[in-house]
Amino acid sequence: MKDRIKVIISNEQTVEKLPRGLRMLIRRCCNAVLVNEQFKGSAEISVAIVDDERIHELNKQYRNVDRSTDVLSFPLGAEGVYDVNNDTGAQMLGDIVISIEHAHKQAELYGHSFDREIAFLTVHSMLHLLGYDHEAGGLELVRMREKEEAVLTQLGLERSGSYYTVEE
Repeated sequence: MKDRIKVIISNEQTVEKLPRGLRMLIRRCCNAVLVNEQFKGSAEISVAIVDDERIHELNKQYRNVDRSTDVLSFPLGAEGVYDVNNDTGAQMLGDIVISIEHAHKQAELYGHSFDREIAFLTVHSMLHLLGYDHEAGGLELVRMREKEEAVLTQLGLERSGSYYTVEE
């Protein structure tokens, strides 16, 4: 049986209509990361599109951070071992939650397209689901950024400028 990638996308916000092609873009990003990382076997990923209010609630509940954010990742595995869907045999990588409002603000802030921002957030989160972590900075941060940019360039969404800002 051929390996399959299932990306379940749910729109859990009413702030705005999802742009045409957004679901396909998210699926392409998930697939590209798995190909680049040479992931073996079938996989399932859940992606929820939410508003700032909902992501704020989740950020507070799960990370004890009392503000909205752009994206949250909820891995279902560790060190390459994942829960398996007994019906399909697919490895369940985890959940990605993207704030559509935050994505719009950041696209404007960083001077790139909304598609590029959604793609970046999806790729970034996928790497988290696969065990990458940039929180400590240093080499892990650099490694993760390089992987993100490699996938985005491959998808034709390379960076046109800096998208880093300093947060207090």
